[in-house]
Amino acid sequence: MIGIWAEHAQRFLLVFGIVGGFAFALPIFLAPMAWARAFRWNLPVDTDLAIYFGRCLGVLAVVLAGAQIRAGLTGDGVVLLFQIMIPVFIGMTLVHVVGAIQRIQPTTETIEIAFWAGLLLLGLLFYPG
Repeated sequence: MIGIWAEHAQRFLLVFGIVGGFAFALPIFLAPMAWARAFRWNLPVDTDLAIYFGRCLGVLAVVLAGAQIRAGLTGDGVVLLFQIMIPVFIGMTLVHVVGAIQRIQPTTETIEIAFWAGLLLLGLLFYPG
């Protein structure tokens, strides 16, 4: 099962990098509080720390999306990116599971458990041989 679509790994990175970059990375980097409102988070009165952490997460996501796009276009670093992405997908799934168990996140974030688990499955299916 792992890597059954490996011949399409480069295309997967390109598509994921573009979609993830524009749908997630740039919005959380450029407007973290608007992103938080869209995902139904209760916003604190003092938002400076939340904005700071949102931008930190956003810049990491932008860099990762850029690397995915580059690898998707050139083929350089495809295996390395999958080796980074799969643990990220596992970690993000666990972060959302813990948030759901603790009941500290909005329903939109709990729904993301399926999203991150799905990305993990896709990452394994497209894993380059």
